[in-house]
Amino acid sequence: MITLVLGGARSGKSELAERLAAASARDNGCGVTYLATMQVGDDAALAERVSRHRERRPADWATVETGAHRDLPDALESASGTVLLDSLGPWLALHLDSSSGSFSTDTAALCAALARRAGDMIVVSDEVGLGVIPATAAGGAFRDALGSLNQAVAAVADRVLLVVAGRVLTLDAAPER
Repeated sequence: MITLVLGGARSGKSELAERLAAASARDNGCGVTYLATMQVGDDAALAERVSRHRERRPADWATVETGAHRDLPDALESASGTVLLDSLGPWLALHLDSSSGSFSTDTAALCAALARRAGDMIVVSDEVGLGVIPATAAGGAFRDALGSLNQAVAAVADRVLLVVAGRVLTLDAAPER
């Protein structure tokens, strides 16, 4: 089962995803592989947020750092147990083509890897289309690219949840065209 968990910054989406992953692992008698996409760099505030995320996770969860140097579809296919992928936004951000100002990922390969993989998967992503209109072209390109990526993942997901202010909404399936 693929569950896509969407939400804005500080909405509670990662905590919900962690609870879902823990319940899946318990119900299926397996472990959890946490695919982390965030590249911290020199940002102290971001490093603190990532540290808090790590401290919340059980010690027996396997963590795989993904990102620009690791192919996310391959990481998904080689992961064992329940998979928690947190999150698509940072992964997309690592794929900025500076010459064109666009973001380029292999969305089809990611969705195919999700669809092929047996076992439960929880995918976290930011919902950036509800906020302030980006002031820069790069910000607008990121918003648009992440919106398209979220729609593609939602199309292969079995359920899509939207987290707002710690509250969870189950989204209906897309209408037939």
